[in-house]
Amino acid sequence: MERASSNLPLPEALTVEVCIDSVASALAAEQGGAQRVELCDYLAGGGTTPSAGMIEVVRKSIGIGLHVLIRPRRGDFLYSPAEFEVMKRDIQVCRELGVDGVVIGALNKDGSIDVAGTQALIEAAESMSVTFHRAFDRAADPYKALEDLLQLNVHRLLTSGQQETALQGADLIRELRERSEGKLIILPGGGVTPANVQELVARTGVTEVHASVRTSVESNMVYRKDQPAMSSNRVLSEFEQLVADVAQVRALVAGC
Repeated sequence: MERASSNLPLPEALTVEVCIDSVASALAAEQGGAQRVELCDYLAGGGTTPSAGMIEVVRKSIGIGLHVLIRPRRGDFLYSPAEFEVMKRDIQVCRELGVDGVVIGALNKDGSIDVAGTQALIEAAESMSVTFHRAFDRAADPYKALEDLLQLNVHRLLTSGQQETALQGADLIRELRERSEGKLIILPGGGVTPANVQELVARTGVTEVHASVRTSVESNMVYRKDQPAMSSNRVLSEFEQLVADVAQVRALVAGC
């Protein structure tokens, strides 16, 4: 399939946001010239909220913009009242630690934006910048979802254009940018690399991009023991969680 051509000029100053999960990556992002980082934990699971300690040390270590992912667990984006309370408390911690922005997202059972839940998180953020994350890419109707986000007055939308990579979703990303021009920043993310970023920007007309751009770094550990494994090898779908079971807890307690 031939790619759509674009006459859009490249922006003079492209804002680069690097997705990170460590102090080392934060320092590397700043040294490399990024203007902002999105700090997460558990990137292998799509990212969750980092610890307060991690947030504080990263904030003290870099002078560029710091946004923090607010996501209490892996998996889907349908959250319970208790999980919303966790997210609001995490946002409060971010405010207290001098974070510049938070990255949030929540959906209803039918795949629409959870407007009420998102509004509550926005109110908790107060003056911090608010980005709606790639929960958008699981939304049933991207155009209705965009309308809801515009009504909520979020500052930024992180999206791959509902495709595996932002380049594959470039047509939708461009349409989202055109529909939201001047009201919401469209931030493409997902498979963005130095090799394809110029094509992505040319095809979409965006002024910001989001990328992980990671490399493997060998541990300095001398003594190495592979077993026992510290994590489960079971692969979970996006729509299941491993949760403590009441009956098994009771059986365990009874057997003690």
